[in-house]
Amino acid sequence: MSIQILPFSDKPIKATDVMRLYEDAGWWPERGEGDIEWMLANGQSVGAWDGEALVGFARAVSDGKFRAYIEDVVIHSAYQRDGIGAQLVSRVLDDLANIDVISLFCEQHLIPFYEKSKFRHSKSQYVMHRIRR
Repeated sequence: MSIQILPFSDKPIKATDVMRLYEDAGWWPERGEGDIEWMLANGQSVGAWDGEALVGFARAVSDGKFRAYIEDVVIHSAYQRDGIGAQLVSRVLDDLANIDVISLFCEQHLIPFYEKSKFRHSKSQYVMHRIRR
């Protein structure tokens, strides 16, 4: 298997392909195709490709200087545990090399995965969400 990790600028990502990954992961059923197209056009994203099939995706939200957040690191279940997630995170981190603080939110069982990329668990901060409904 030869997986290519490419930024959106080198190989555009279709919203429907991202939606398939979200569905496979059980994520974001409320996100519509138009909103995902907007997200892709207005942010930084990276895809993992097996030929023409999108098998992994990650994106970053940033102010371009001080802060960035890695979001939506998702790998199709048939491709998990092959190092694709680590490659996606590495590529996003390379693209954010000029940013002072890079953060992310993850489930507890993923902390060891992100620690390999030098993220550190912070017990002094609490995740708070305000969700528009």
